[in-house]
Amino acid sequence: MINSAAFQGKTAAYFTLGCKLNFSETSTFGEMLRQMGVRTVQKGEEADICLINTCSVTDVADHKCRQAIHRMVREHPGAFVVVTGCYAQLEPVAVSRIPGVSLVLGSNEKASLVQFLSDAWSRREKQKPDNEEAQNREEGAEYHVVKTKEIKSFAPSCSRGNRTRFFLKVQDGCNYYCTYCTIPFARGVSRNPSIASLVAQAEQAAKDGGKEVVLTGVNIGDFGRSTGERFIDLVKALDHVEGISRFRISSLEPDLLDDELIDFCAQSRAFMPHFHIPLQCGSNEVLRLMHRRYTTELFAHKIELIKQRMPHAFIGVDVMVGTRGERPEMFDECYAFLKSLDITQLHVFPYSERPGTAALRIPYVVDEKEKKRRSKMLLELSDEKTHAFYAAHIGQQAEVLFEKAPRGKAMHGFTRNYIRVELPASVANEKYDNQLVTVRLGEFNHDKTALMGKVVKE
Repeated sequence: MINSAAFQGKTAAYFTLGCKLNFSETSTFGEMLRQMGVRTVQKGEEADICLINTCSVTDVADHKCRQAIHRMVREHPGAFVVVTGCYAQLEPVAVSRIPGVSLVLGSNEKASLVQFLSDAWSRREKQKPDNEEAQNREEGAEYHVVKTKEIKSFAPSCSRGNRTRFFLKVQDGCNYYCTYCTIPFARGVSRNPSIASLVAQAEQAAKDGGKEVVLTGVNIGDFGRSTGERFIDLVKALDHVEGISRFRISSLEPDLLDDELIDFCAQSRAFMPHFHIPLQCGSNEVLRLMHRRYTTELFAHKIELIKQRMPHAFIGVDVMVGTRGERPEMFDECYAFLKSLDITQLHVFPYSERPGTAALRIPYVVDEKEKKRRSKMLLELSDEKTHAFYAAHIGQQAEVLFEKAPRGKAMHGFTRNYIRVELPASVANEKYDNQLVTVRLGEFNHDKTALMGKVVKE
């Protein structure tokens, strides 16, 4: 039984690291606490509860998680500090021993976060030993984490927090076990709710004023393992949700991006010409070492088909540099392959050694200096491709969904094909917030991160 009365009038601070899925989950937890009477803290205010949702995709992410926990404890002395997420799942004992942490929850327990919080809060209120701080340092905080094979819960999430777009969690976990990745160990096996439940959440988002929904998950193309349904059937069902003008698919594995889905998106009412596809490397030899489930030939076919059906589609591509086994000639092959593709943007990640992964058995190691050099080359290539894509749209009219901006600041939004558009502060108007506005696309803004827009029709 959740004791909501104990939380009336309390305040909470939230911090999220990592992916869009984490941000969506944190926002949902925040809404649940709000319904219990918990208010989000204002800037400079100390919180009664701190919630930190962690990431563990790289060793840098682990370091950032520890920094975030220490900072939250320091800024909110005496707060009840809850840590959850991937880093909490993989390193629960280490996290529990950080001074100031009150409760650590793994990926399976995250679905019952509010219940665990309520129970632990009640126990603390009853006990409150004089030496509680010293005891936490010696023994560690309370933690609840099951083994990876026992992670089976699914925490529904469809929320926007302080953002304009809603993020709808459609899937969790992964069965792929790529050699470099710890996510299957942190998130568990692939699982999902029913299409009917997701449609209902999207309908509620429309009632709450949402116009755009982003589908999130760990490996969303693998949707259906829990229910026997298909991802394409989910997409078709969501396309009929009245009130939602735009849907975006956050990321799809190349082998799960089937031709039927591409054809449907090309003529869809609401699914945008915007794709995010992880490649990881443009060398078949490295893909084999990574245990990826496709070849560069299949990847190239998917890009070509998208561009045939949707010539102005935005295509973002994840690529990892410096993974074990990536010899210089293999990187050169990857660079040439990416340069040849009609894509829009590269999301570049330097390879990070992760304990317990199969990649550690691959003998060839790329040094950090070389990783940085390769990253720089690909980031420069990405800028070239993004700027060329944007430049090709200058002078055209486009529908933009604008997001709220601080008073006196420029307002930003995105076109259907994910071009970032800026309205100068002198033109920005609160009435444009969360509104679809037709603009004429002008030249680049000062830092070349967006095109300037001129309102044509509201």
